[in-house]
Amino acid sequence: MNSKKDSAAHIGTSPNSASTAANTVISRSNSSSANASSNKRPNTINESHGNRNSNMDALRGIAILGILFMNIFFMNDSFYGYAAHLPQIASDRILEVFSNFFLEGRFLSLLSILFGAGLLIQYQRFEANNLPAYPFIKKRLKWLIVFGLIHGIFIWGGDILLTYGISAFLALNYVNADIETIKKRANQFIFAALVLVALFSLAIEEEHYFRGSELHQQQLLDWSAAYINVVLLQLMQVGFMLMLIPLTIMWYAGGLMMWGMVLYKQGVFEHGLDRKALLQCIIVTILFSTIDSILSFSSNPVLVELSTSMMMVSAIAMALVYVHLIVKICQNSQRVLAPFQAVGKLAFSCYIFQSLIGVSIFRYAISHYASDLYMSLNRVDYFLIAIIITLLQLVLAPVYLRFFNQGPLEALWRKLVMAKSNT
Repeated sequence: MNSKKDSAAHIGTSPNSASTAANTVISRSNSSSANASSNKRPNTINESHGNRNSNMDALRGIAILGILFMNIFFMNDSFYGYAAHLPQIASDRILEVFSNFFLEGRFLSLLSILFGAGLLIQYQRFEANNLPAYPFIKKRLKWLIVFGLIHGIFIWGGDILLTYGISAFLALNYVNADIETIKKRANQFIFAALVLVALFSLAIEEEHYFRGSELHQQQLLDWSAAYINVVLLQLMQVGFMLMLIPLTIMWYAGGLMMWGMVLYKQGVFEHGLDRKALLQCIIVTILFSTIDSILSFSSNPVLVELSTSMMMVSAIAMALVYVHLIVKICQNSQRVLAPFQAVGKLAFSCYIFQSLIGVSIFRYAISHYASDLYMSLNRVDYFLIAIIITLLQLVLAPVYLRFFNQGPLEALWRKLVMAKSNT
C-alpha cells in the first residue's frame, strides 16, 4: 500500500471528513487549560524584547527534524512518494503503524502552531522597536513565498514554505484580535478545510502505484531525467499547490497558526497543558490513530482515504502532547535539548539543508550509481537515511552557532526584509 500521507506537502491532498472531531480536538483539549493559563500562568519570558523561549526553540528543532521522516519518502518521487512492496513486508507495516501514532502530520501541525506563535512574537517585537509591524510582517511573508517558489521549483517539489507564507496572511488578520475571537475563527477555518478536502477527495481516482508497477517504473524514469525535466515536473507540482492552497490547506494551516497565537498568549509554551487537557489529547490521539491504522490497511480505497482524515485529527492532538512534553522536559533551560534548540534557531536553513541532502542522495547518488536500490529499499532503509541526516544536523547546528548568530538563510531573509528601512 502506498501511503499518501507521508509528506508534509501532501497532507491536504486526499483526506475525507472527520471534521467535527477535528474541530473539537483543540477546543476541548485546550480551552480549560488555556483559560486557566491566561488567568493564572501568563508568559514571563519577554520575547518581544529579545529574550528567547528555549522551549520553543527545542520544539521548532524537533518539528523540523520530525518532518524529514515523512518527507524522506518523497525525496525522489515528489508526486507519489514511497512505493510499497507487494505483498507488503512486515517491517513496513510496523513502521507505518508507528508513524500513524507518532509521526504522520504531527510535526507539520506542530510547526504550523509554532509558526503562528512566532508570527505573534515578531509582530510584538516590531512594535516594541517602534517599527510598523504589519508592513514588515507582510514583507517577511512575501519573501517567504518567494523562497518557497524557488525551493519548490528548483530543489524539491514538496515545499511547505509557500504554504506557510500564504496561510500566515490569513492568521495575520487576527494578530490583534481577542483570544475568544481567534479561537472561534481558528476552529471554523480548520472545520472548513476538512470539509473542503473531503469534497476534493471524492474526485481522486485510485491509482495502482506499487513497487515495480508500470506507474512506479514511469515515475523512476521521469524523476531521474535531466535536471530541466525535473524542474518542469516540480513547476507543475508547485502550480497545482498554488491552486490547492487557497481552497484547502490555507484554512487548515492558518487555523493552526492562530491556535499557536492563542497558546502563546496563554503561556502554554512556558507552562504546558493542565492535566485534564493533556489527558484529553492523549485519548484523542490513541483513538484516532488506532482508527487510522485500521483503515489505512483496508483494501477498500474509500476507507484508505478516510484514514487520512483520522490522521489529521490525531495529528493536532499529538502535536499538543509534544508541546507539553518538551516544555516540561526543557523547562526553558538553554542546556536541556541544546542540539535540538540549535536546529530550532536555524530552522529555515536546516529545512533547506534537508532537501538538498535528500534530493542529492535519492535523485542523483542512488539514481546514477545504484539505481537497483529503488527496487529493494524499504521503510527501514528510508528511516535510517533520515536518522543519519538528523544526526548530521544535530552535530552541525551547535557548531555553526558558535561562530554565527543566525543561519545563512535566516540572515538573508532578515536582510531582504529590512533593506529599505535602513536606507
